Amino acid sequence: MKKLLAPFLFVSTVLCTSCNNQQAGMSDKAKKNLDNFDAVTKMFESGDFSKVGDYIATDVVDHSSPRGEVKGLDSLKAMFSYYSSTMSNVKNEYEKQLADDDYVMGWMKQSWTAKTDDPMMHMKAGDKGQMETIEVTKHNADGKITDHWSFMSMNDMMKMMPQGSMGNMGMDTTKH
Repeated sequence: MKKLLAPFLFVSTVLCTSCNNQQAGMSDKAKKNLDNFDAVTKMFESGDFSKVGDYIATDVVDHSSPRGEVKGLDSLKAMFSYYSSTMSNVKNEYEKQLADDDYVMGWMKQSWTAKTDDPMMHMKAGDKGQMETIEVTKHNADGKITDHWSFMSMNDMMKMMPQGSMGNMGMDTTKH
């Protein structure tokens, strides 16, 4: 029995180490990508975009702007500045995050208070907003974000549409 103890302990140690490594499972590159994603997310909460170039590439493309693709870091900074001027009390809560060596995906619940009237989002100053999105970023070899996509829940998107447009797409939502 004692002869079997040493091999048993060896095999158990290898299996446990293997399981722990699989749980950690994320490469250093994926961790850096996730850290950069989180840093940008926190910038929206703080309103301080002074270090955005540390996390986002100069040739970035935001594929999800309400006004079409935004290309280049300077254009993205201008868009971030606009958002910061129209929103306060921004909070981002993660439901789930996934990361690998190329992409980060974050399922998020976002909330904010409108600072000013915002015709684009159909909000008046003081209105509270919230939405659920999946944010996807692609990262270069240095971990900087090169591309961004955002996918919003249909329900949240419909709330932002003006009344009388396709707001309820002809459906009577009062009868269930």
